[in-house]
Amino acid sequence: MKIIQAMKTLKHLQEKNADLRAKVALYCANLDYETPTYPDQAAQIKQWIQSHTDTNQEIARLRVALQRTNLATSVPIEIDGQQVTKTIAEWIHRRKDLAKLDYQMWAALGNRDLKEGFTKNSAGEQLPVRIRRYFDPVERDKMIAIYHREPSLIDATLEVINAVTDLVELN
Repeated sequence: MKIIQAMKTLKHLQEKNADLRAKVALYCANLDYETPTYPDQAAQIKQWIQSHTDTNQEIARLRVALQRTNLATSVPIEIDGQQVTKTIAEWIHRRKDLAKLDYQMWAALGNRDLKEGFTKNSAGEQLPVRIRRYFDPVERDKMIAIYHREPSLIDATLEVINAVTDLVELN
């Protein structure tokens, strides 16, 4: 099974379990004067509960297989002309928030709305005022562009990887 198939199967299984929970909640009890919906309603409830339990076991198996696959599979992505290789799990974390945090760090570098110009000292003399920057603006702009683009590079690469990579499952 490919990663993408496992992800779609998980979504389907979660929907199935939500449906089972809704059925159990609806049919688990009724008033004594009502006609049961199913010939043996108690057996039907037990069957749905068992199906839910079995489905949860399959969800757990697939999730663990996905985690195992994500940790075991290395993926190279070209970022700013460099091949960067990380596991799928690492790329997922980069995509989730780490690339954005790096972007925010570099974007925090700026002039702080400081203005260059002239000021007077205590003797009334005009003095030039310059902004002193403790960073390289060219490097900042380059890094902002890199980190801004990284999530889309990760998305594009992982879409392909998810379609062609087999799950790592226990035998």
